[in-house]
Amino acid sequence: MTDVAGFVALAIVVIVTPGPDTALTIRNTLVGGRRAGVATAVGVALGQATWSLATSVGVAALLVAAEPAFAGLKIAGAAYLIYLGAQSLWSAYRGLPAHRTVDPSLPRVRTAVALRQGILSNLTNPKMAVFFPSLLPQFVAADAPPFLPLFSLGIVFCLMTLAWLTGYAFAVARAGDVLRRSAIRRAIEAITGFVLVAFGARVAVSPR
Repeated sequence: MTDVAGFVALAIVVIVTPGPDTALTIRNTLVGGRRAGVATAVGVALGQATWSLATSVGVAALLVAAEPAFAGLKIAGAAYLIYLGAQSLWSAYRGLPAHRTVDPSLPRVRTAVALRQGILSNLTNPKMAVFFPSLLPQFVAADAPPFLPLFSLGIVFCLMTLAWLTGYAFAVARAGDVLRRSAIRRAIEAITGFVLVAFGARVAVSPR
């Protein structure tokens, strides 16, 4: 038997706690509008779905147990977050969007780029490799089939994350006219840049 209610309650607490995926969604919505923000949220959810599948078939646990592979994932994740943060900081410093269309007065990040960033941000996060295998089995009975309950709970988590980050995208997009004023946009880009770099540094030095 699966404790869905208990899982949803804990998932809400985890999901609403800001992290690098939240910072990236806000940043991409600010730079690219609602479509870019939603695309980032979809990318994050797809990354989580991949981790759900990996957990269900035991790959995530093997990755955590294999120290060199986990260390490589941690380095890649830290480097990617720092790279995204550096992009935002450089954009804020120059007063220009990190991804430009023909008209530089209209800051935009392409939807495909936002989607890819969301996927990579989540897939290269070593915390996900530890989090899903440690969280999901707690809410599944020991005599339950090994695959379907774990994967189902993982998909529930993905859908909840998608809904939450999409809400962020809509909220930021709704306030877009104000937030995209040059000084405010640069300040937010700088803040999200620092946050992403800080998360990257934290991932790099964290033992797990």
